[in-house]
Amino acid sequence: MPELELRHLRAVRTIAEEGSVTRAATRLGLTQPALSAQLRTVERLVGGQLFDRTRNGCIPTDLGRRVLGTARLVLDEMAQLISTTRETDRCGPLYLGCISILYFAALVEGLRQLNADVRAEVRQSSPEIVDLLEQGRVHVALFEFFDGMPSRDLAGIELRKLVSEPAFVAVSEKDPLARQEEIDLAQLADRDWVTPPAQMMGNRMQVFQACADAGFAPRLTHHTGESNMARGLVASGAVSFAAAPSRTGEGIVIRKLRGTPLMTDIFVATRRDSPVAGRAHEVFACAADAYRSVLDRNPEYRKWWDAHPEAHPEFT
Repeated sequence: MPELELRHLRAVRTIAEEGSVTRAATRLGLTQPALSAQLRTVERLVGGQLFDRTRNGCIPTDLGRRVLGTARLVLDEMAQLISTTRETDRCGPLYLGCISILYFAALVEGLRQLNADVRAEVRQSSPEIVDLLEQGRVHVALFEFFDGMPSRDLAGIELRKLVSEPAFVAVSEKDPLARQEEIDLAQLADRDWVTPPAQMMGNRMQVFQACADAGFAPRLTHHTGESNMARGLVASGAVSFAAAPSRTGEGIVIRKLRGTPLMTDIFVATRRDSPVAGRAHEVFACAADAYRSVLDRNPEYRKWWDAHPEAHPEFT
């Protein structure tokens, strides 16, 4: 008779957070059949169905909610145990986890003013970064809002919004739209889009909703997480969303989307048991300074930034 294991609890929690067995399997690095088998094992052990499959995804049953609550508690306690028994103490290395960002070097340099030994883990998706943070494998994290984030249990973590960043769009310098100062999202309805792979696209639902509001479903033709490859595809005629501080050049132009139909919240998180415990405000200041260092890469974004202080109220 099998026994309940931590991997089973982690599987239940991830399915609940992602709302999908397929997305949960991708995040956990498993095949869908393997994760489905784990779920069936848990259901046999607890004696009932944990999720209802609906058009809106996997929804926990009453039993599922009880098991999920226990799973989160056990996994959080285990993460705390691992963290407190690590050989590194509060004077040891400071581990940073972040997505790929334009101001990465500036952020690392700033954090070195708080702790001389900074070690970084860069991942392709925000859910991966939050996984590392919850597990205590990184002490400080920078990531974007992602589908499923509100369901995360960030116990023992101080979370602050760095900025609400408007999405810009990248088009070829040869594209007729490149002559416009702003582009309507609806004007891109017939274009081939370059996006990260589905498992790396944390705001996938937001993107589809923004496009739906503009009257179309985006034709996601190319998928890559490598920025140089994405820029090459755009220079050849495709289009993509772009981080606001992105720079025009090398065959592409960065343009603002008229009406800011898509905004992305960027967060800074600090574990309360980290080498910088009690200094979350200083960590935030480092991230803010690093972000400021790239504002002038895109003059149009700088103008928008100066005109919209509500998007970055905690900057001083």
